[in-house]
Amino acid sequence: MTKRKGAGGESPPPATSGFQGDLFGASSASASSAVPPSAPRVAAPRKAPPPPPPVGADGTGLLGPLEGAPAAPPKPERSVLSVAELTRQLKQTLESRFARVMVRGEVTGFRGANARGHWYFALKDSVASIDAKVWASLAGRMRFALRDGMEVVAEGSVDLYEPQGRYSLIVTRLEPVGEGALALAFEQLKARLAAEGLIGDRRVRPPRPLPFLPQRIGVVTSRTGAALQDFLRVLHSRNPRLSVLLADARVQGEGSAPEVARAIARLGRADVDVIVVTRGGGSVEDLWTFNEEEVARAIFASPVPVVSAIGHEIDFTISDFVADWRAATPSAAAERLAPVLADLELSLATQAGRLRRAMERRVLELRERQGQLASRLDDPRRALNHQRLHLSEQVEAMMRVLRPAVREQRESLRALTERLQRARPQARLGEQRAHLLKLARRLSEAARAGVATRQATLATARLGLERASPTALVSREHARLAAHQARLRSLQQGTLADAQRRFQTLEGRLDAMSPLKVMSRGYSVVFRQRDGGVVRSAADVEVGERLGIKLAANGAKTLGGCEEVEATVTLVKGPVDC
Repeated sequence: MTKRKGAGGESPPPATSGFQGDLFGASSASASSAVPPSAPRVAAPRKAPPPPPPVGADGTGLLGPLEGAPAAPPKPERSVLSVAELTRQLKQTLESRFARVMVRGEVTGFRGANARGHWYFALKDSVASIDAKVWASLAGRMRFALRDGMEVVAEGSVDLYEPQGRYSLIVTRLEPVGEGALALAFEQLKARLAAEGLIGDRRVRPPRPLPFLPQRIGVVTSRTGAALQDFLRVLHSRNPRLSVLLADARVQGEGSAPEVARAIARLGRADVDVIVVTRGGGSVEDLWTFNEEEVARAIFASPVPVVSAIGHEIDFTISDFVADWRAATPSAAAERLAPVLADLELSLATQAGRLRRAMERRVLELRERQGQLASRLDDPRRALNHQRLHLSEQVEAMMRVLRPAVREQRESLRALTERLQRARPQARLGEQRAHLLKLARRLSEAARAGVATRQATLATARLGLERASPTALVSREHARLAAHQARLRSLQQGTLADAQRRFQTLEGRLDAMSPLKVMSRGYSVVFRQRDGGVVRSAADVEVGERLGIKLAANGAKTLGGCEEVEATVTLVKGPVDC
């Protein structure tokens, strides 16, 4: 005799119905009736013959009615799951089984972030696809742009949306296949900035020239970093008089990019001639702060030239392309911005001597030139007298022409004045003014009469409208509607309470009539191995035939979850007194 767990899935159960709660399978003719909990357990010992099936106190056996006993009650109704219950069980199974998975596939159906910033797309391969979701908190931290056709590896958990019964992958990490996320993000950002004209041959603003001798240099870096010390050491060794304004910012790690961008903006508003963005060498991840779009746009928006001195000579970042000048190291940036002070002083002294000698020669030349021009210049008083005499003659000629014309115009004006005095338009204007005032009075009286008539008509119409107003009828109907609504709510609550009580009563009765409930109190079901039929009497079996015994232990919910015991018939006896 071998004991096997039906729940372990090692041996298939006998043919059963497809519905949950069908205990005996499609070949069963009727269900067993309830038996008292004191009935003994059916067992098949190794050598002793198996006892007959247990019989309840009312004469009904566990597997069917005994001879001479009353007929068994009708078969209980099958238990059918609702859609919500089935979906809930599937959700629990999927989410617990696939709490963390990694899926490789091709992106399809990606349309960018929605209004809330979430990403929705699908992952597919040659035979299947699955919906995927990336929440806004993760999408905002993605270093590369997602697009259709990109092959990625997504890590996350499986989620089932109950209202629609659809499952999807909630992505917590996303990496492109075939190239690193950082390299892809670098190339995508570089291409986007080139298209906007921030870098490359088509940049909107050409690189600005650096000042030859800046009065104040702004530096964006960490005040505890070695890059700042190298920069200051080289700068002050070449020219100790240069002023440096430091904007302290973290140069690596989460949140460092906004700090660097704010530091560049602050120095742009300060009194500096040039800004140096610098840090020491490191890995790609360490230098990634200067590959962020926010830092690149802050450098481009700076009102003063920007020098990028990031890492070593072999390190290139997005900031190097956007900046006005790239230095291989922080020390190289200091050498470019700080000419040697001793060389400057020597050059100034040399240029001052050359300028002094050149000015002396120029003064001598100008004095000689002045003497030559003075000897060639005539006396200006003679030319002035000549011009004054010519002007006097021109004035006399003009007066001779103007005097007759003035006399003629005066005579014409006198004649016109006399004609105007004879016409006297003041009287005609008075008559027209009196007629206009009369017409204005008539118009005002007619307007007042028309307004009074319209006001009376409007008052009469308003009174009639108030008498026919449906406001009172509407108020009464509103009150009736509120009473009906209150009565309807009361009836709904009563009906719902009655239905809940009836459901609870039927649930208790159904649970009490469950065959598995009876089996859990110590009973079992015996069936033949050859055809799966239930053994109801000794005549249903033969000596040497293999039997299976189902035991509902450990709170089994279905027949497939019961324990199973295999036994072989060694002896068959007739009816005995149980």
